[in-house]
Amino acid sequence: GAVLSFEVKQAGRPEIFGLMDALQLIQPATTLGDIYSLILYPAISSHRSLTPAERHSLGIGDSLLRLSAGIEDITDIQADLAQALAIIR
Repeated sequence: GAVLSFEVKQAGRPEIFGLMDALQLIQPATTLGDIYSLILYPAISSHRSLTPAERHSLGIGDSLLRLSAGIEDITDIQADLAQALAIIR
């Protein structure tokens, strides 16, 4: 699998939480590394001990997510992200 980071344009914590709640295939996680697709929100997990200014200096804003692609078919992962994004927009 692969890990990628992406930002959801003009999203804050409420939109990110909404997106994570709307995912059906991809599982929210606090750490990455499994055979299943996982999504992590660094602002409240891996980098929660940093101040917002420290996170910002590292490029970790409130709209950043990290996705670890698992063994599922890529079209299923894409469809899950698309339907979740559609819900928050």
